[in-house]
Amino acid sequence: MPGRGSPRLRSAPNGVTLPRMPTPSQTFSGFAFTGEPLDRADALRDDPEAISRLWADARVLVLDADGNAFADAHGQPLAVTGDALGGGPGTAIFLGLRDRRGWFCVDAAALPLEAPQRIDLRQAAATWTAADASAFAYARGMSYWQARTRFCGVCGGAVAFRRAGFIGHCAQCGNDHYPRVDPAVIVAVGDGQRLLLGRQAGWAPRRYSVIAGFVEPGESLEQTVAREVFEETRVRIGGCSYLGAQPWPFPGALMLGFQAQAAATERPQVDGELEDARWFEHAEIGAAIARDVDDDGAGIRLPPPISIARSLIEHWHRTHG
Repeated sequence: MPGRGSPRLRSAPNGVTLPRMPTPSQTFSGFAFTGEPLDRADALRDDPEAISRLWADARVLVLDADGNAFADAHGQPLAVTGDALGGGPGTAIFLGLRDRRGWFCVDAAALPLEAPQRIDLRQAAATWTAADASAFAYARGMSYWQARTRFCGVCGGAVAFRRAGFIGHCAQCGNDHYPRVDPAVIVAVGDGQRLLLGRQAGWAPRRYSVIAGFVEPGESLEQTVAREVFEETRVRIGGCSYLGAQPWPFPGALMLGFQAQAAATERPQVDGELEDARWFEHAEIGAAIARDVDDDGAGIRLPPPISIARSLIEHWHRTHG
């Protein structure tokens, strides 16, 4: 019997017992691609017969080579089932289960199928349900990885996919390749009264955001936060704490959100990736949050609401009023 606080369990179609998925934090949320996740049903990936039984009634997301999803005339996910496509799952990637129904994604190039529209992931995040957008993000990451894992990085041999799409096996040297995720930190740095934001030269005019960067080998997440903030702004932080994470499949990052503290005497300087970095007062951040509703043509603009960057900024603003 599970102990108190253990995940509640349920049975998959083949009798395998699976844990219930945790719900997102209510204190730090609001960003896309984390709501109502699929049950990954890892145990089913080694059961081809169970995967085949799921196919006829399966929900199938169709993605093109650019990572866009097939959509209907209203911009919603095209209602495709395994039965409508015919045959069996073949090379389709098994994503998991929702309400005991299988979910898969397939490459549009392999199908004699067209759609009224093709929707990118950012559009989907703004217009699809949280559940469908999260499944699309998952499918996008998997399809991107497969498309770039056609040949073995060790010997150059051709790679064939196993475990319902989750292992790329090289028949030539025997090495296995697994889906890749690139961890990156993203951090809201405050000094008690102000928030540190920066901007890159290629961004839209007036757009500012929090500091972010990829984790390097041999680093802890906390070390990455301190290094990235200092490298990009020359601001030294005194400590940081983790808030939450967002899959960001553009193409395959996992954004790990932090908040950090710095002394009010720290003076931002830029020499590299950023063209500007500065402290912003609480009122300036509040005005920027409101600006998306009614842009006054002045002041800074913030990242889109679908991003964890925006949630970090809004969280800082709520907790430092």
